[in-house]
Amino acid sequence: MKIESSKPKKQRKFHYDKPLHMKQQGLASHLDKKLAKQLEKRSIPIRKGDTMKVMRGGMKGKTGKITAVNYGKGIVFIENVMRKKANGEEVQVPLKTSNLLVVDLDKSDAKRFKGKVLKEEKKKEEKPVKKEEKTTSEKEKIKEEPVKKETEDKKEKKVQ
Repeated sequence: MKIESSKPKKQRKFHYDKPLHMKQQGLASHLDKKLAKQLEKRSIPIRKGDTMKVMRGGMKGKTGKITAVNYGKGIVFIENVMRKKANGEEVQVPLKTSNLLVVDLDKSDAKRFKGKVLKEEKKKEEKPVKKEEKTTSEKEKIKEEPVKKETEDKKEKKVQ
């Protein structure tokens, strides 16, 4: 779906009335430098289970896993980010994703990365070439060379 109107009022209305699958893509956060290099991306849509670090506000510096995501309101709840209510009860603080940084991802869902394997995992999967494979191919080359010389010698004898 695309915004077709140039009128600000209609653009705002579309933004607030978006279907949830579009709101989910819009609810993204920046990646840590190491993760950004591995995924070759700057940001990624967030999910429950990702580890986040608060970068702005009164809770700045705290880290924890996401316990809940509200796509409708565009807010996230993190397990270690709490405040006390007047009656003494502790409640999680709702945070906007623009104030967060993704420190670690929940890698249990392969669809999330669309078949991409992280660079570190690619290196682990690549197997070094065995010495035996090299030697067998070299042996075959050595065997083929004398055969060619013998056939050439026989042709020269026939011609004479």
